[in-house]
Amino acid sequence: MITLPETDLVVHELCLGSNIFGSNADEAQSHAVLDAYRSHGGNFIDTADMYNQWVPGHIGGESESVIGSWLEKINNRSEMVIATKVSKMDRRPGLSAANIIAACEDSLNRLRTDYIDLYYSHDDDLKTPMVETLGAYAQLIAQGKVRYIAASNFSPERLRLAMKTSEENNLPSYVAVQDLYNLVDRTTYESGMAQAVADIGISNIPFYGIARGFLSGKYRPGVTDVDSMRAAGAREYATDKGYAVIAAMDHISAAHDNAPLSAIALAWLRAQSTVSVPIASARTVDQLKEIIQIVELSAEEIAELSALSA
Repeated sequence: MITLPETDLVVHELCLGSNIFGSNADEAQSHAVLDAYRSHGGNFIDTADMYNQWVPGHIGGESESVIGSWLEKINNRSEMVIATKVSKMDRRPGLSAANIIAACEDSLNRLRTDYIDLYYSHDDDLKTPMVETLGAYAQLIAQGKVRYIAASNFSPERLRLAMKTSEENNLPSYVAVQDLYNLVDRTTYESGMAQAVADIGISNIPFYGIARGFLSGKYRPGVTDVDSMRAAGAREYATDKGYAVIAAMDHISAAHDNAPLSAIALAWLRAQSTVSVPIASARTVDQLKEIIQIVELSAEEIAELSALSA
């Protein structure tokens, strides 16, 4: 367990992503994964109000609703750390004060809880003054409906401006970012956001920790049929460099009692100075077993993977 920087949130070293709950994994399957995660000591769940509005026949909110029914079932809300997000739902777009307040109430109802541990601005909103957005969060925090706030998909410049706005107006500040970052997709985060996060003193809780499944090792040269809704996205990493990383991970796995490649990929992320807890998702209990194991890589192994993926 670790404590997220700038908070008192004590969380498992794996944050369980839930963007497939309520769609590719139905409620029963999702509950089974959540039960298994909890049985391993897991307590940190990431969702968003807009999950799974991209699926035909879905309108968003399905993932939160599945998590809410599970929280009601376990009847131990304080044991879990729940993160959700606002601004990208079709019916609740943007970061205006009115939208944040309304979206928070909607999320609380779907999650069947009276507070959110970590509430993200899911995307930047250039049309709404930051002081208005942060003021809405201040109201929710004062009411006990939100504990901490974070930012996702911001530019480094806008993140720095948000922190300055918080300081100058005595408003809550973002305690983390959630940005795309993994062993084979490093450029965007390392081009500016990593330095901003380090300068501010917060951390990244990165999504796509195993590169849409590519770093699980399922994708190999010549393999064309992978049972995954993310297969098309994962194949963008199917390059000579990507396969070289997989080959190195195979070697490292063998040195760690054949640890799952997914666990190796997540271990590399944890070793990065601005990362606190990576996010990965699982559709089945078997998939959860591949991501839940905590592996400690040597400095040499970290350096090898970093050099190959640079």
